[in-house]
Amino acid sequence: MATKDFDFQNFAKNLAQQAQEMVPAEFTDFQKQYIVNTLGNFAMLSGKTLAEDPNLHFDAEQSVLITQIIAEWSFHKSVDIIRSGIPQQYWDPIMQKIAYTIFEIAKQTFSQGLPQDKILELIEHHVKKTYIEAITELKDKGAIDEGLMEFAASQSNMDKMAQEMQQQAAQEEAMMQEPAVQDMQMPAAAGSAPMDFPKVDSKVLKLATVAMLFNKMKQDKVQTILNKFNPDDAEAVIKFMQVPDLAQKVGAANALRCLQEIKTNLPKNTDLTPNKVVLKLKKFASKRSRKEIDTILLSERIGVKRLVFNALEGNYYDKIPPKVASIVASHLCNGV
Repeated sequence: MATKDFDFQNFAKNLAQQAQEMVPAEFTDFQKQYIVNTLGNFAMLSGKTLAEDPNLHFDAEQSVLITQIIAEWSFHKSVDIIRSGIPQQYWDPIMQKIAYTIFEIAKQTFSQGLPQDKILELIEHHVKKTYIEAITELKDKGAIDEGLMEFAASQSNMDKMAQEMQQQAAQEEAMMQEPAVQDMQMPAAAGSAPMDFPKVDSKVLKLATVAMLFNKMKQDKVQTILNKFNPDDAEAVIKFMQVPDLAQKVGAANALRCLQEIKTNLPKNTDLTPNKVVLKLKKFASKRSRKEIDTILLSERIGVKRLVFNALEGNYYDKIPPKVASIVASHLCNGV
């Protein structure tokens, strides 16, 4: 029977809008629009079929998940095709094969009632297989050479995004080093005398060192961290961030001493092992029904879904680094 309560049109439009915010910044306007249009068209087509085909027997939740999977893989593989340098006239045929494969594998696996981690695993396997077969066929026909085929085969936007997540997490925790030299003054309030830079072991020097690190970070991340500071300390850090040549004035030796002391006093993170992440996610899942978990994960990426579904089976999804997985687990536990 058809899925009458699945609003596939609005859902497909929403997915396309989300894609606009995620397309690689280095792509041309045409390339960006191709990705958004391809994702939107496949989501709309699959959603329409799921909603209206009387021979399919999926509920609204399953239809949403299938459509989302098609959209996500359409996004990743269209990015891969563009980055590979494959001529434009071959983009659509490759993407159509991938979308068709996802839809057929999804129909079979959902109909069989397989666990969702297994469904996602099978779909990923067949997407990669179909992609390799498609570019190999192009090479065999003489449309591309072997070097281009191998380069295209090496593309994986999904893996690239996972690496970027790991790097971002590392940057937020990194204690960066900067060269420097001594005398420093804290910016004074209007009409007041400048404050002399305090002795090496003082709290203010540590705040200045933190300010030095914050000058290397994205400002939205800085604000998030500052919101957790004591208000007076946060104000001091903000003032230090405005000091010209801050790193040079702090001094290399001073900065290293402060960084080491800050690092030593940080609480040890005990949630970074794969086993800890699995236990944390299982605890998260134990408080919710399977339907609630599926609903929570609807807006999450495929990698996050696989991380959670594998954890429910007692396994760790090793394509996501433990540090990133721990952040994801904390987000799910604290954010819902």
